Amino acid sequence: MLVARSVSKQAFARNLRTISAWSAVPAGPPDPILGITEAFKADKDPRKINLGVGAYRDENGKPYVLPSVKAAEEKIMAAKLDKEYLPITGFAEYTKLAAKLAYGEDSSVITNNLVAATQSISGTGALRVGAAFLARHYPHAKTIYLPTPSWGNHTPIFRDSGIEVKGYRYFDKKTVGLDFAGLKEDLRAAPEKSIVLLHACAHNPTGVDPTPEQWKEISDIVKERQLFPFFDMAYQGFASGDTVRDAFALRHFVKEGHQVALAQSFAKNMGLYGERVGLFSLTTSSPEEKARVDSQIKIIVRPLYSNPPLHGARIAGTILGDAALNQQWLGEVKGMADRIISMREVLYNTLQNDLKTPGEWSHIKSQIGMFSFTGLQAPQAKALAEKAHIYMTMDGRISMAGLNSGNINYFAEGVDAAVRGNL
Repeated sequence: MLVARSVSKQAFARNLRTISAWSAVPAGPPDPILGITEAFKADKDPRKINLGVGAYRDENGKPYVLPSVKAAEEKIMAAKLDKEYLPITGFAEYTKLAAKLAYGEDSSVITNNLVAATQSISGTGALRVGAAFLARHYPHAKTIYLPTPSWGNHTPIFRDSGIEVKGYRYFDKKTVGLDFAGLKEDLRAAPEKSIVLLHACAHNPTGVDPTPEQWKEISDIVKERQLFPFFDMAYQGFASGDTVRDAFALRHFVKEGHQVALAQSFAKNMGLYGERVGLFSLTTSSPEEKARVDSQIKIIVRPLYSNPPLHGARIAGTILGDAALNQQWLGEVKGMADRIISMREVLYNTLQNDLKTPGEWSHIKSQIGMFSFTGLQAPQAKALAEKAHIYMTMDGRISMAGLNSGNINYFAEGVDAAVRGNL
């Protein structure tokens, strides 16, 4: 009896030890983009096309390392630099040059030393640092209004930082364009001094941008309602091929006297995806205020990741700080943008004129940047994946960078068949 009781106690103890602290953790939903990539990799059909990933591909469908990036790396290697820690807010030469690229070197906030900036872990890190700063220090409504739809990561970034997330109308599914009337109505209805997130250019995921005149109207409404604009600029230069044109909205707001927050990324326009090079910045009212804001940004960054990585910032800083390399890079950015624009033209002409695909396809040309909302419905996107080996998100968003002269006709024929119900 005593032996049995002892064995029972030992078994109970063993069972306790096998119960994990994480046994009640539920499985999270799969990432939709990751799922597309996994399905694409598993597909053995040689015609397969992946239009889900948000990364540039060259004419041969391969990842592209910019020649200016290679030249900058050679210059860095020749200098035989150390690998010491960066300061909390990053590589100072890079942060100064990145801010000038965004705001313009002749902007009053640059010439008067009013931009508080920190190097960040690409655009995602810039948004997260900015969200944490606003949650802690913005003295008004802790609510941010995002365009509907917006980049999928925007909501968790702000929500997980303690900021309430709401939306404003942006995309009109009927016209596959901007719902400008709805946008204006919703911003006018937002409580005064709320935060509003604005895609500076190449709206992700729709590719639909306001015109300069529409941006001016948006600026007036933001000023009228005393909203605080937070710009996300992940595609400067990559959208139109012109870094100045792509910065129009940000620069207009600053010129009109708005205080702004800005998240920048050099993933797309320099192809530094894995280097995670970004910048978060705020405009301030005086150098003294800038110093105080800088000190609080450091307090936020320090427990998050102490200081940012070095190599990517050196690459970006070298390109932006060397006149010859900078001009080379601007040409390469334009080359990437022009290739995507040319794919839009070919796709539109093939669908509209050659195949006479039912529907209106002019939005393919009017949208800008890496992504396009095709207007395809979820059943059509599903059929394209299963029957034509063409992979995209179920809302019909495609990465234009995944198209090239070797696959665009096959893609267009697949879309045509899907729309006609012939797949």
